[in-house]
Amino acid sequence: MTQHLYLIRHGEHRDAEHGMTDGPLSPRGRRQAELLAGRLGGIPITATWHAPSTSATETARIIADLLPSVQPQPSALLFDTIPSGPVPGTPKAFNSWFSSVTEAEIEAGRAQMADALAEFVTPSGQERHDVLITHNLVIAEFVRAAFDAPEWRWLGLTQAHCGITVLKVRPGRPLTLLAHNDLAHLPFELRTGLVEPLPI
Repeated sequence: MTQHLYLIRHGEHRDAEHGMTDGPLSPRGRRQAELLAGRLGGIPITATWHAPSTSATETARIIADLLPSVQPQPSALLFDTIPSGPVPGTPKAFNSWFSSVTEAEIEAGRAQMADALAEFVTPSGQERHDVLITHNLVIAEFVRAAFDAPEWRWLGLTQAHCGITVLKVRPGRPLTLLAHNDLAHLPFELRTGLVEPLPI
């Protein structure tokens, strides 16, 4: 049977403009999450998980408040992370980005993402619609894995706050990307990341 995996970046948080990677949702972020809940309302959601970070937890809580049948559960596998480090073929343009990342962080991120893919990409005997509320680079790694792209290719993939990326998972078949960074539920003024790169 088919599993549909809905990968969602948390709503905008108040400290994003100061370069912080987590914090309470801003008023814009709360509104993004409310509109996201409306978009998800027509989906027969099987399970919902979220990163334990403040921004992802608050996003999940708003969705659950508006969709009482949704009962989000935290998962440390969805924490913000660095999916992998530089490998042969990684463009040199990313060298400065990796200069602030330690080998330990890279290895931890690689292990986390391997476990996350094994945990959440789970076709089974029943139709499933699973929601993961997480962070930019985590979603980028899921998309990279869907295309079996080079290990570094999560670099350059950016998801907007409360954008929806959908993967189809079927036994014995490659992952299928059905939608990437879908923002149809958000008015233009709430669509962050369309002009300049987003922080993690």
